[in-house]
Amino acid sequence: MAGRITLLDGGMGRELKRMGAPFRQPQWSALALMEAPDFVSKAHAAFIAAGAEVVTTNSYAVVPFHIGRDRFAADGRMLAERAGRLARAAADDGAGRKVLVAASLPPLFGSYRPDLFDAARAPELLRTLIEGLSPHADLWLAETLGSIAEAAAVNDALAGDARPLWISFTLADERPEPADPRLRSGEPVAEAVRAAARLGAAAVLFNCSQPEVMAPALEIARDTLAAQDGAIEIGAYANAFQPKDESTQANEEVSDLRTDLDPPGYLGFARDWMARGATIVGGCCGIGPEHIAALRAAFP
Repeated sequence: MAGRITLLDGGMGRELKRMGAPFRQPQWSALALMEAPDFVSKAHAAFIAAGAEVVTTNSYAVVPFHIGRDRFAADGRMLAERAGRLARAAADDGAGRKVLVAASLPPLFGSYRPDLFDAARAPELLRTLIEGLSPHADLWLAETLGSIAEAAAVNDALAGDARPLWISFTLADERPEPADPRLRSGEPVAEAVRAAARLGAAAVLFNCSQPEVMAPALEIARDTLAAQDGAIEIGAYANAFQPKDESTQANEEVSDLRTDLDPPGYLGFARDWMARGATIVGGCCGIGPEHIAALRAAFP
């Protein structure tokens, strides 16, 4: 990885909405998966054409919070398998180059709300997602995690799986303290990074937060991991909407996007992340193929 960036894709939900796919609350990106999976394939293809080397399965909203408990119980495994299969097909048709599939394991009880995490229910929900995604995954991406407990639950559910685990935390960004970046649970970034290392993560990332909060978190991750044995990569993929109130869950509403985070604006942040040690970069909500293309052009 030395000397170059692994380029992720961008935000699936916003891209589906932009493309005209079925899209409404509370199902979010899962609605297209259920009703119009061709749109999901087209979104994956657009990110790959833009230069993404890793595509993320459209399984983020395949949780009871978005599709309901009954629908998840009846169809959760099938929908996860469909999300994996669509990503795998797009990756295998990746314009003559290798494209990896990252199986998304999302927050199970609502984004940005680590206080709602239910350790007793988590294993069953994770098992459903893992069973569906597993045949198609090159690596596991536990993303938008607001607490260390969520990361530990994913690690336990994946026990015995030899594929790389990337753990991505979401950061408090409503009133950030640059000198002391924290998860949305309030836990310090350094503590979260040490926990991810203990869990055997191959990479520690930060996502679904304002781009401004990524740099201090990456610095702390870099310095914390310098004392660890083994090579653990760090990275970031930010969102493009305004900070959320602390009581708000991500994807509760379709927020307006920041006008300053056009492709050149986002690229400026990505350059800064690289300077602080990031080797994996991509985008989250509101970051589209045009942003990924700008990153690819800058980091060939």
